[in-house]
Amino acid sequence: MPIEILMPALSPTMEEGTLAKWLVKEGDTVSSGDILCEIETDKATMEFEAVDEGTIGKIMISNGTEGVKVNTPIAVLLEDGESADDIGAASAPEPQAPSNAAPAEASDATAPAKGHGRSETDAAPAPAAPKSAEGDRIFASPLARRIAADKGFNLADIKGSGPHGRIVKADVEGLSKSDAPKAAVAEAPKGAPAAVAAAGPSADAIAKIYADREYEEVKLDGMRKTIAARLTEAKQTVPHFYLRRDIQLDALMAFRAQLNKQLEPRGVKLSVNDFIIKACALALQQVPDANAVWAGDRMLKLKPSDVAVAVAIEGGLFTPVLKDAEMKSLSALSAEMKDLATRAKSRKLAPHEYQGGSFAISNLGMMGIDNFDAVINPPHGAILAVGAGVKKPVVDAEGEVAVATVMSVTLSVDHRVIDGALGAELLNAIKDNLEAPMTMLA
Repeated sequence: MPIEILMPALSPTMEEGTLAKWLVKEGDTVSSGDILCEIETDKATMEFEAVDEGTIGKIMISNGTEGVKVNTPIAVLLEDGESADDIGAASAPEPQAPSNAAPAEASDATAPAKGHGRSETDAAPAPAAPKSAEGDRIFASPLARRIAADKGFNLADIKGSGPHGRIVKADVEGLSKSDAPKAAVAEAPKGAPAAVAAAGPSADAIAKIYADREYEEVKLDGMRKTIAARLTEAKQTVPHFYLRRDIQLDALMAFRAQLNKQLEPRGVKLSVNDFIIKACALALQQVPDANAVWAGDRMLKLKPSDVAVAVAIEGGLFTPVLKDAEMKSLSALSAEMKDLATRAKSRKLAPHEYQGGSFAISNLGMMGIDNFDAVINPPHGAILAVGAGVKKPVVDAEGEVAVATVMSVTLSVDHRVIDGALGAELLNAIKDNLEAPMTMLA
């Protein structure tokens, strides 16, 4: 049978993407490893390779189509001896059912014989749709039904988070057999008010306010939608608290100038940001309990210092991760950061290069901002907001007033992961490393 080529999940969090450009056409012969098309995720444009060999029999999603859901058929691949007549109506994309309608059941006639881009779990037939004790049908995705059946769960005991209470993969994949009693629908106490999500004015209502004003409507791309969703999630679900310190940079500036003079023949020029990355990486080793992320019902304490650094690009930002940063020299960190930033601005980073890490740095000081509070990027435990280094009067060790270059920093902390005293210890370690920069080379 013809092979359906499915929209791939190019990152663990990808749910949909834009089919930017086909690099093959109907009738072309392809082999495993050939590039079929370019797909835009919320973060990058990535190439999608063929897994099987054959002939492109039909392209089902055209160039520039946005919002293509993962596992949606995008093309059909014909194997030896097959022709376009073998594709049949079964390969045509099925119309989307209304959100309040029951999902159609897959049958042997409509299921593809092979799924190019689909996992073995997806390819297996789903159990029949169950019904509740009252005889009402329980709405659940086919994959959710399969996972529930494998784990021995009764879907009637699981609360769905999808549209109109539909049970989706996320509702069941994290459950184990020991969690079975926890899967029951939680009943609100009688008389308790129903939780109502706060909703802002609709787009139409806001547009009416500005109906007599000239404006341009800017359509949200995938990156901006993701940023909006993740930052809203962060501020609503992460209990932030903030710690602030002033850091004197005069010793660091002098040391940096000395190093840059020595490194000039090699074409290396260290930035203040390179020293900040190294200082944070070492601080996470000096305060290992703070090198952690929140994982829902537990914390994960990391051994290496994987430090993410915010990079502004047109329309949004990336946070590429410098892994094992505590082990790398300042010049190696500088070169790696420059490479990641350059590729981030052209949206050429692979998902593994901007996902992960336990700690992040956001430096707006280079843009003249004195101080600010950064929003934590879940599941990170903390993020350091770095302000500009400015000349200020300070009182020195002898009690005399002097002028020093002072940088204001704010550590935003997830209180579920790091308590106040632990956060203060981490920030003090960062300060000590930056004010005594030679110790970072020891």
